[in-house]
Amino acid sequence: MRTVAVVGASLAGLSAARSLRRQGYDGRLVVIGDETHRPYDRPPLSKEFLAGTLGEADLGLEAEGEDLAAEWLLGTRATGLDRTSRALRLADGREVRADGVVIATGAAARTLPGSAGLAGVHTLRTLDDARALRDELARGGRLVVIGGGFVGAEVASTAYALGLDVTVVEAAPTPLAGPLGETMGAVVSGLHADHGVRLLCGVGVKGLSGEERVEAVLLEDGRSVPADIVVVGVGARPCVEWLEGSGIALDNGVKCGADGRTSLAGVVAVGDCANWYDPRAGAHRRVEHWTGARERPDAAVTALLAGGAVEPGVPRPPYFWSDQYGVKIQFAGHAAGADSVTVEAGAVDDRDVLAVYRRAGVPVAVLGMNQPRLFTRWRKQLAAMS
Repeated sequence: MRTVAVVGASLAGLSAARSLRRQGYDGRLVVIGDETHRPYDRPPLSKEFLAGTLGEADLGLEAEGEDLAAEWLLGTRATGLDRTSRALRLADGREVRADGVVIATGAAARTLPGSAGLAGVHTLRTLDDARALRDELARGGRLVVIGGGFVGAEVASTAYALGLDVTVVEAAPTPLAGPLGETMGAVVSGLHADHGVRLLCGVGVKGLSGEERVEAVLLEDGRSVPADIVVVGVGARPCVEWLEGSGIALDNGVKCGADGRTSLAGVVAVGDCANWYDPRAGAHRRVEHWTGARERPDAAVTALLAGGAVEPGVPRPPYFWSDQYGVKIQFAGHAAGADSVTVEAGAVDDRDVLAVYRRAGVPVAVLGMNQPRLFTRWRKQLAAMS
């Protein structure tokens, strides 16, 4: 291959570029990113950066002096891919022809219909999002977080520590029931009540009130929650619309094999936009976790350079972490399909717990709250069982 283009300049794209060089690719390498920023770390955006304890310079993902000998095309997004020539069309009119393509365009935060143009309403996905939200939180007031997932919970925790009055609204009866199951989802989301943060569950949002600036969140049950600031944390959508008509199969992102290969030869996908086949589950999964964006590009690059001639290995069970109200939350595996969950150490009421999920007696996932050593041991056991 004379030219490889990596579309996406965040963690997954950077990891792919690094892997290409590490695996011996010495040809032309082009990295395309829609943001103007060099690759930066996203997890701190909802925590340390939002709290003001971490600066922008601390977010950089590139090591000092690191040089991948790449052409960086930043501040422009890909708008199309020609399936025959593998030519990438960019929004600024340029075109990049490549022999191999790594799709790493990530995901974008979902917005609340009718909220466009209303001051005080935020999503949190990018550095620019975090800058704007940090400036608002510094002024204090009443914050309503719509969505009780991990990002929403982290924003609520950070805002609480900054002294704001915080309410979390979650449409599901139990926050985090999707990734953690109902039992442990209730335990983890109990951190809100432990710290005096209001948690309203089982009710959807009808809309927002306010003319130029948000004044309240209107709930479907008729209640109105006063708000000076609103953060919408209702998930993310994979950024793959630019691939429509390219011949690449799309299904909740870019549909891939177990090694990241797409339906188009010479094209692989990694990161939040990639819906990889999981041989453990016998189904496709889109994993939106930092660890997957760092680790899985190695397999995808191997497949790209070898033309699929290398048999893909089984990826490690997905892993993610969250920091909320001073509690370290870690999770590995898949809670879906587990028929039991047992507390192996600690106490639920103390939010100091190690819980193991099993299916037919076989461990399939593990959750730790302030149990890093025991969690790490169980995580290794899960990986060894694959």
